[in-house]
Amino acid sequence: MTGDAGGDMLSWDESVFRDESVFEIDHVPETFRHRESQLESLKYALRPAVRGSRPLNTMVRGPPGTGKTTAVQKLFGELGARTDVRTVRVNCQVDSTRYAVFSRLFEGIFDYEPPSSGISFKKLFGQITDRLVEEDDVLVVALDDVNYLFYENEASDTLYSLLRAHEAHSGAKIGVIVVSSDLGLDVIDDLDTRVQSVFRPEEVYFPVYDAAEIYDILFERAKRGFHDGVIGDAELERVAELTAESGDLRVGIDLLRRAGLNAEMRASKTIAEEDVESAYDKSKHVHLSRSLRGLSESERALVRVLAENDGERAGTVYEAFHDETDLGYTRYSEIINKLDQLGVIEAEYADVEGRGRSRELSLAYEAEAVLDRLE
Repeated sequence: MTGDAGGDMLSWDESVFRDESVFEIDHVPETFRHRESQLESLKYALRPAVRGSRPLNTMVRGPPGTGKTTAVQKLFGELGARTDVRTVRVNCQVDSTRYAVFSRLFEGIFDYEPPSSGISFKKLFGQITDRLVEEDDVLVVALDDVNYLFYENEASDTLYSLLRAHEAHSGAKIGVIVVSSDLGLDVIDDLDTRVQSVFRPEEVYFPVYDAAEIYDILFERAKRGFHDGVIGDAELERVAELTAESGDLRVGIDLLRRAGLNAEMRASKTIAEEDVESAYDKSKHVHLSRSLRGLSESERALVRVLAENDGERAGTVYEAFHDETDLGYTRYSEIINKLDQLGVIEAEYADVEGRGRSRELSLAYEAEAVLDRLE
């Protein structure tokens, strides 16, 4: 199915893509469909900020790939263009400590990064709130993937500082949107009681897209990203079908891009079903790739050890991990808990004769797929 030497072949300077950036995972689409009620709920919470008051705090929840980040980016873009409200989205997978979060807020407000060392949290916090009071600005902070703050035991301190800012610095107006893709995490219950008493957020839930919605969204992406005639109805339906099986829209967006690249590799002007099927082997692991990308060196080392010792008991895995990193059991146990919460591994307690209860560890993905993405 490589076409012939005539009009079905790409010349060396041609592409199937009209705009390849449309298929980037963090691309914010011009048209954002099937999330009208969620957007209205978020706008309701943010409306006081437009009037110069503190907005309502909001908790956005839903499985991965359901439009949560895109919704926040879309609204923040509108606020920035039409109002004086300051907005900062923090990717907590990258900035997973209180200090890192506030460094990102400092950068968002002052347009330059704070000094990398020598400045205390108290001073950093004070400079941020002083500027907000001075300018009489409202700040809306989105803690995207807030679950990572919980994995590092930083969530309560971070939220406490944000939510109490107006008490510590009279006149400071900060609203918080927390965004979580971990449905096993109970955001409120897992916070300290001192935070629970002040954090009573509006809740906005983003469900998995249904099959018709997935097709509609992917059709729109394909129309904007590919030249006319590159992908046919049958191939697009297959992409939508595979995406629905995964439950993650990001799989479908990545799948469209990879299928287009596969067509180009064959020098074809059109995407064939074989391009879609071969691309799916990589695209189906988009969530795994993203999770691994955010891990530290020691966390990646443990994932590698697990992949190489899949099915072994925790004690055996620990010995191999300790040999590689020289880290102790406490840190090992913390990383196991984090990887379990992330869905990279499954850690279950089992009764072992003569030894009581022991954790059995297994990868949530094929070992080969994990090792490939650790390279």
